[in-house]
Amino acid sequence: MKIDIRTASAVWTLTVALGLHAAPPTLPVRGLHVMAPKPDEMDLALRFIREGLAKEGVNTLVMEFDYRYQFTRRPEVIDPDALSKDDVKKIAAACRQAGVRLIPQINCLGHQSWAGTTAGLLRAHPELDETPGKYPQNSGIYCRSYCPLHPKVHEIVFDLIDELAEVTGADAFHAGMDEIFLLGEDDCERCKGKNKAELLAGEVKALHDHLAQSGRTLWIWGDRFLDGATTGMGKWEASMNGTQDAIRMVPKDIVICDWHYERVLPSITYFAMEGFPVVACPWRKPNVALGQLAMVRDTRAQATSEIGDRMQGVLQSTWVPFGPFARAYFGERTGDTEVHEAVQTFRALFEELRASQ
Repeated sequence: MKIDIRTASAVWTLTVALGLHAAPPTLPVRGLHVMAPKPDEMDLALRFIREGLAKEGVNTLVMEFDYRYQFTRRPEVIDPDALSKDDVKKIAAACRQAGVRLIPQINCLGHQSWAGTTAGLLRAHPELDETPGKYPQNSGIYCRSYCPLHPKVHEIVFDLIDELAEVTGADAFHAGMDEIFLLGEDDCERCKGKNKAELLAGEVKALHDHLAQSGRTLWIWGDRFLDGATTGMGKWEASMNGTQDAIRMVPKDIVICDWHYERVLPSITYFAMEGFPVVACPWRKPNVALGQLAMVRDTRAQATSEIGDRMQGVLQSTWVPFGPFARAYFGERTGDTEVHEAVQTFRALFEELRASQ
């Protein structure tokens, strides 16, 4: 049976309306997503892991490295402010000591540029671009994508994933894959005219299957699996270019990170009803974060065990540089509203999580 997201919404609404609130169980994932620190922020990073994460009760840390690691297998992709192998080993050791599961991240497929800067992969290998030769200085686009059908792309991407997963000792890997707008473009001789959902699903499966060979789990953002028109979520939080059907073409053991920052939306229940383990991902609004947590708890308490057990917990994102976030957490005033809002949300969310454990 095809599950409509409106059905998922009805399930959660009925649960709340019944007022049947069992004692909230411990959530498997109580997580935080951060950007990797700069090399000169290593002392701060280790302190934040040992003191901050341990104090707040964080048990999962997704750290987005992208190309800011000193890769030895593909050194041509290294971006500025890259961490050394020794740096990353120290981060991994601190996480182990604090009882925190470290999951590294490299954005795959999309997010290969930001503003006028092209990131390491396409800077070093422009032949992998989905729109080769177009959009000088990235003008007129959100972010570049690599071509998922290029015959050389996976041997490079897999080398990067393997090296970072190995140095962190990770049992899972986050591949990003949010906000992909350039896919199946007419400018690409391989992807032109192909079904966008099939292209997305093919790349997800390629990453999943590669990680499975080493016993690792794939995590991705979930927005491209949601129908932006039917749900009214639009092109950012969901898809408006036809990729939503990929949800039924990919393995069900992928962990979906369901991000919504302005509202409490029922898509986390939708993903669970479709068979995926899923985490709710707020950002910088405490009321949204607490509302998403309540949705997770209520569904785990009242739905069938098959649905409830897939509601794994929460993963708050920060979306500011690591240094300002960690310094603000320790009490430093930065003058950046988003930094302080993210810290405020982090404190409020994990205070509530601790109160119920």
